[in-house]
Amino acid sequence: MKISEKYINGLKEAYLKNGGDEEWEQFEKNIHGASEEDILKLKELYPHIPDSLVDLLGYVDGTYWRTYGSETVSLLVIGSDIEEYGYYLLSSKEIIENQNIVREYAHYSSYVNREYDEVKVDEKIIDKSDTVKWLHFSDCMNNGGTSQLFIDFTPSSKGKAGQIVRIVHDPDSIKVIADSFDDYLKMLMDSEYDFVNEDTVF
Repeated sequence: MKISEKYINGLKEAYLKNGGDEEWEQFEKNIHGASEEDILKLKELYPHIPDSLVDLLGYVDGTYWRTYGSETVSLLVIGSDIEEYGYYLLSSKEIIENQNIVREYAHYSSYVNREYDEVKVDEKIIDKSDTVKWLHFSDCMNNGGTSQLFIDFTPSSKGKAGQIVRIVHDPDSIKVIADSFDDYLKMLMDSEYDFVNEDTVF
C-alpha cells in the first residue's frame, strides 16, 4: 500500500475516533481529485514533485474552503510539528497560482535573505530568495495567517532537496520539519494525527 493510502486511511480513522463521522462522510461524498490537466501542469512546474503529494491531490483537490459542485469543503487534513495544530491542503490550482509566493511577498524574500536578525531561519534553507523554488501546499487552520507549509527544491548545502519547510508568524521563523514529503506524512502518522481532536472536529 502506498504511503498516501496509509495516510488517508489513518486520517479517516482519526476523524471517526474523535466524533467526526458526519464531517468525514460529507467530505468523502463531495470531494474529487485534481484533473489530469492540472496534475500535468504541476509536474511541468515542479518536475520533482513527490508522488505522495500527487497521490493526495489525486484523492482530494484541496480542502481550503474548496468548492466541489454546490458544496464547500473546509477540512483539516494535515498538520505540522506544531502540536495539535491543523492545516488545509491547497488545491492544484492554488499551488500553481502560488508558485512565486516567496519572491512576491517581500517579507518572505527578506527572511530568506537573512535581512532580519530576529527572524530565525533554518540553516538548511538557501539565503538567496531569487533562486528559491518552493511549492506551497498548505495553509494553517487560521486561514494561513499563522503558518504555511512548503516543499523546498533548492536547499542550502546543509539541506536536502524536497525538504518540508514550515513558516510561522508572530514571532516569525522558518524551519525545516522533515527531509521529504514521505517523511512528513510519516511524522503526522506517528503523532497519531494529533491535529484531529475535539477542538478541531466541527
